[in-house]
Amino acid sequence: MVHIDITGAMASAITPTRGISDQELQSISTGLKKYVEDFLAEREKGEHAWSMNPYDKNIIQQVKETAERAKSEKIQTVVWIGIGGSGLGPKVLQEIFEGPNTIEFILLDTIDPAVLKLYTSIIDWKQTLIVVASKSGGTLEPMSVFSLCWSKLKKAKGDKASDRVIALTDPNTGNLRSFCLEHGISMLPIPPNVGGRFSIFTPVGLLSLALLGGNVEAFVKGAKEMDTACQSTDVDKNPAAQLSRIQYMLDTKRDCPLRVIMPYSQQLESISRWDQQLIAESLGKNETKNPIPFSAVGTQDQHSLLQQWMAGPRQMWHLFIRIEEQPQINVTDDIEESFSYLIGKPFGDLLNACYEGTRKALESANRPSVTITLQRLDEENIGRLFYLFLVEVILLGKLYRIDPYGQPAVEIGKKITKELLQEKPKT
Repeated sequence: MVHIDITGAMASAITPTRGISDQELQSISTGLKKYVEDFLAEREKGEHAWSMNPYDKNIIQQVKETAERAKSEKIQTVVWIGIGGSGLGPKVLQEIFEGPNTIEFILLDTIDPAVLKLYTSIIDWKQTLIVVASKSGGTLEPMSVFSLCWSKLKKAKGDKASDRVIALTDPNTGNLRSFCLEHGISMLPIPPNVGGRFSIFTPVGLLSLALLGGNVEAFVKGAKEMDTACQSTDVDKNPAAQLSRIQYMLDTKRDCPLRVIMPYSQQLESISRWDQQLIAESLGKNETKNPIPFSAVGTQDQHSLLQQWMAGPRQMWHLFIRIEEQPQINVTDDIEESFSYLIGKPFGDLLNACYEGTRKALESANRPSVTITLQRLDEENIGRLFYLFLVEVILLGKLYRIDPYGQPAVEIGKKITKELLQEKPKT
């Protein structure tokens, strides 16, 4: 399961001037309960379409059949092309589930020419499946990279190249859809009313997981279990309400807008970047008050950033993510004498000690933190974690009075980029 410990952000742990009191938490509970009820009522009217994706049995079956076809064709490499939510979500799943017995999963979420030249030159295109994820089919990065990979695939497979491409896109409209219809390329739908950063339970997340050999049914089961928990109107029992309440109070009452998302797990490094995008694009629409997310990973960043976290401006709080059950691998006795106290200790214990050391150091300096603990890192628990963060951002939107959907400022950047590339070169 997923457990949230908020004690590190409370006044009882880090003084009333730095932490949140029980009375302050209760002061917004009535309003937050109303927001949970509003969220549920809006879902009944068809809003928040992403929240129903884990229940779409038809899409889940299509995804499983697609992955089975890839397996039967003995695909060795998947080239996944996507950016933003279409790349970050699959990247999280790749970090957790890719291993020596899975397909090779290459994520191309960049237009860096050096990276593209390297990968396109070493990929065996005869044994490769391309998955291109772009709902609109109008985003520069995935469409330009797809054109490059498509040309390589055609050279390797000729008339059969179309059989080795799957497009995840809008089922009704868009440039990518038109291209696929023209070339006989298979498509899986990204629902028109589900934005990229909310798409983890569409084929964007489901297919990447299935191709990596993960259990799709367990993934959506975890999401549905978290959905049930997040429908509770008892704020103290609703995980998303608990987390959003702390975020909002630390920001608005303690001037801590900076949210450092810090998993103590290399396999969860990208969940911090995924949540960073979710928070920033959904809520970064107000110049006065909104969360400002930053990603970090333990233990690496405790060595590079802890000095500032401990003694720098008091504007940040930490959201730690840790895993209770770790793979069993121990420190050997072939170690320098001054570290003999480590002999035989599991590396999981070392990792947990580093987490506890960082958390307690911050607490000693009256710096707030919250810890999310996953019992183990598997499909059910990562499904729960993704769904928790999605509901949290909706409740935060209500608390901050910010519409979490759309990203108008991003569209401005896309428009300027297109205009620059359309300019005729000066002679």
